[in-house]
Amino acid sequence: MKKIGILFGQENSFPQAFVDRVNRINPPGIFAELVTIDKVLQGADSGYAVIIDRISQDVPFYRAFLKNAAIAGCAVINNPFWWSADDKFFNNALAQKIGVNVPRTVLLPSYALPDNTTDKSFRNLVYPFDWNTIFDYIGFPAYMKPFAGGGWKHVYHVEDKDDFFRQHAETGQLVMMLQEEIDFTQYYRCFCIGGNQVRIMAYNPKNAPHQRYQSDFKGSDTLMQQITEQVIALNQYLGYDFNTVEIAVRGEVPYAIDFCNPAPDADINAIGEEHFEWVVETSARYAIERAVAQKPGKDNLTWGRFVRQQTGKKAAAAKTVKTAKVVKTAKTVKAPPVKEKAAPAKKTGKTPASPQKTKPKEKQ
Repeated sequence: MKKIGILFGQENSFPQAFVDRVNRINPPGIFAELVTIDKVLQGADSGYAVIIDRISQDVPFYRAFLKNAAIAGCAVINNPFWWSADDKFFNNALAQKIGVNVPRTVLLPSYALPDNTTDKSFRNLVYPFDWNTIFDYIGFPAYMKPFAGGGWKHVYHVEDKDDFFRQHAETGQLVMMLQEEIDFTQYYRCFCIGGNQVRIMAYNPKNAPHQRYQSDFKGSDTLMQQITEQVIALNQYLGYDFNTVEIAVRGEVPYAIDFCNPAPDADINAIGEEHFEWVVETSARYAIERAVAQKPGKDNLTWGRFVRQQTGKKAAAAKTVKTAKVVKTAKTVKAPPVKEKAAPAKKTGKTPASPQKTKPKEKQ
């Protein structure tokens, strides 16, 4: 008998509904339950063929448990190794690479020094940071948000450069992104399950949380098809089995705004009964599919096309090295001009790129 489990935290409606739906479908030799853990021995089988992960982003113990379960053959949804490595800034770079529209985005060093570091830890950062180029590239107004994280935490709307410096000073040790604002005419939040099942939901992030799904955006069939294709492409490259993608539409052009949501809100009171029914049914059938395919002791995780392509290239390169008879001479690469080394910053508890240390102010 194969077990499907769901690991969850404070949410109430989805976990039990998921378990009940799997058991109502009643696939031969498979049943579902809420995950229980009373010990975690290294390399030991968790007892589950499939686990739906809804909480490990907030509980490091659970993330370690899931990695251990995966090593023993559990099909964890979503892959805990990739989830641990992924971040929103990388996602944007990958989306751009595969031809999905995304807002212009830059990565920012933390305002405050991380624990156990000093100014000397940041001697590779140029002081002052090139704020003018960054602001010209992004434009204002803009959004500032953590490069990793979710749940609309620590998201700032930034009006101009003075507003940016003021609000960046509030972010402490968080590593942030500054992102172009897409002045949208339509906005959608899209569930993607199994890498190919998509549910497009009208959504308005400007509304209060309990009213965000009470939106009446209606795009053309062509736009809906384009959004569906982009959502599938993103999730297949990232390797997420259960994720949401937020799409802002400017004119008729869809922009992927946020697509690193591997434990997306699925509460019936938030998304509504129709969307909830789709998520429960689709996720239950997908989990059953994964349980049927699961092979004990093997790697049963989903690895995205980005990872598979890189490992494939390395395998091909290794094979070439073993069989090649002629070694080609490497091309000479011209080194970039050497910049004058910046003077070390004084100890202030802020990174060398902190805006308060940029003088004079009008050159920020």
